Amino acid sequence: MNSMTITEKILAAHAGKESVSPGENLWVDVDYLMTHDVFGPDVVRIFQAEFGQDAKIWNKKRFALIPDHYIFTKDILANKNIEFLNDFAAKNELPYYYQPFTDRYSGVCHSTLAQEGFDVPGGLLIGTDSHTCTSGAFGMFSTGVGTTDGAFVLGTGKIWLNVPESIKVVFEGEMPKYLSAKDLILHLIGDIGVNGASYKAIEFTGGAIENMNMEGRMTLCNMVIEAGAKNGIIAADKVALDYIGDRAKGPIKIVNSDTGAKYCLVKRYNVQNIEPTVARPHSPDNKATARSEANTKIDRAYIGSCTGGSIADFTAAAEIVFGKKVAVDTFIVPATEKVNKQIKQVTFKEKTLYDIFVEAGCQIGLPSCAACLGGPEDTFARAKDGQIVISTTNRNFPGRMGSPKSFVYLASPFTTMASALTGKITDPRDL
Repeated sequence: MNSMTITEKILAAHAGKESVSPGENLWVDVDYLMTHDVFGPDVVRIFQAEFGQDAKIWNKKRFALIPDHYIFTKDILANKNIEFLNDFAAKNELPYYYQPFTDRYSGVCHSTLAQEGFDVPGGLLIGTDSHTCTSGAFGMFSTGVGTTDGAFVLGTGKIWLNVPESIKVVFEGEMPKYLSAKDLILHLIGDIGVNGASYKAIEFTGGAIENMNMEGRMTLCNMVIEAGAKNGIIAADKVALDYIGDRAKGPIKIVNSDTGAKYCLVKRYNVQNIEPTVARPHSPDNKATARSEANTKIDRAYIGSCTGGSIADFTAAAEIVFGKKVAVDTFIVPATEKVNKQIKQVTFKEKTLYDIFVEAGCQIGLPSCAACLGGPEDTFARAKDGQIVISTTNRNFPGRMGSPKSFVYLASPFTTMASALTGKITDPRDL
């Protein structure tokens, strides 16, 4: 049996094979399927068209339906999507439908999957969202697919996948206090480019990863898609197991790469040598240091999304803004209802994060994707024509956060909040 990477081992196990090699095509069994309000209705329509109006879902307990994108809006089409999913979930008695405007509503799907125990080491998760690769932070294979593939999984519990080559990325050294996972992934994407990992697995390892919290690891794996990767993955360890606790919705299997596993590329970085990093408009690989952009004035700052809306992200931002006032419109959007509660409970210097943000002049939105994907005209914090935005989100293509005439810089919570205080892009070290 040949030596294999984590990704290859998980795919082999789910294909019922002893070993696999990059380039092989496999039928694999899916452990979990996720869809949301943007693509969920089409997944359901295709499922019903191909399998029958009254067809049975392959496994209701393995299907997470998580509306999160266009929730708090009066947009008629967005609201119709929710109504459609409400009817489908009720008809099929779905146990894991996180229904908006009920106590079941959660927020951002990728964060919800982790919080609700769907992210299981050794498992295989498919989602109809490109950032489904977030779940790889827990040592599982997770990737995004289109609505047709999603519908097929909904009916059969299987999918056809090609085994990707793997890239190993080693982050060594002790993380400086002013640096976050967002800086590391922007540095990597800027190095290899948005096509640098096309249909490849990116496996993260090294001392900086071992000492990183789960929220940071999720940010790394989330944004591998911005380099074109099929999936991102980090071997599960005590940090992951402590996060999962007793919420795992399936068996846990710790998988590690073999010593002799083959990688098509190995990249090594000492995090001590990485500076606070931004991605300039209009591409995640348009890398620059925050200091090199110090004269760039901004109109607003945005802290939220699946790569910036965790309690760890808001704690970092609160440390920067404590006792100060923001100079531009600054928006805080918790990823989930759980995080929304946490910011009202977690304290820094005896003040809750919520109070710190309010006293600083920030505007706090409801848990959802909000302006990360632009959304309808009434979406909270949606970018307007000509505005320059600095944001903890994961994409900055034209129109991504709203107006196609806006300009989005991607950055860490530290850099984003530091910039909010000065009204121009600011390295957090300079405060």
